[in-house]
Amino acid sequence: MKKVLFFAFLALALVSCGTKRAHDGSENFVVITDVVPDAILEIRYYSTYNFVGDRIDGYEQPVALLTKQAADSLKVVSDELHKHGYRLKIWDSYRPQRAVNHFIRWAEDLNDTAMKRIFYPMVDKSLLFEQNYIMARSGHSRGSTVDLTLVDEQTGKDLDMGSTFDWFGTESHPDYMDLTSTQLANRLVLRHAMLSHGFKPLDSEWWHFTLADEPFPDTYFDFPVRDLK
Repeated sequence: MKKVLFFAFLALALVSCGTKRAHDGSENFVVITDVVPDAILEIRYYSTYNFVGDRIDGYEQPVALLTKQAADSLKVVSDELHKHGYRLKIWDSYRPQRAVNHFIRWAEDLNDTAMKRIFYPMVDKSLLFEQNYIMARSGHSRGSTVDLTLVDEQTGKDLDMGSTFDWFGTESHPDYMDLTSTQLANRLVLRHAMLSHGFKPLDSEWWHFTLADEPFPDTYFDFPVRDLK
């Protein structure tokens, strides 16, 4: 009898765990490298090399997640660019709301300017909200947005895009024209590939693209970034 009760309790616990996982929304997501195996990951918010200068809340593992639909579209992008000698490098994709909240707390602490010289030397930190560098909601939390660049397969180096990821300044705008012809061409290669396969750009960040037909346009998820297996 005790053995029967034990297995009944175990079955109930497993069902409860499965329900909990289902309710957090992660069942709608995939690990990008499971779909795009040759994608290079440099998950900045798992590291301390980002505009905050610390690992960001919710980034428990250096993996990249997207909704299944966005990952499938990114696979098509990757396959096309591979024919031309490029690989995708991903800096960020799904971002839990708790990470956005971390950004907000950081932005409100005007004394914390440890990474100013690297990421926002020309911007007063008190203006980050006003100038929309920091917002209370991010499209990344809906799960179909990705921040990425291109890597030359022959050299193994990032293409020169004219500004770094998360640079707070007009140089990051896709329509910024004070660039070399090579930098402009590199941005165009990435932009054309993304827009040709269902993604739409952001007018303030050349690296930021969202699946136009995103499956969760009004949902902001908060489960942590970690391997889904």
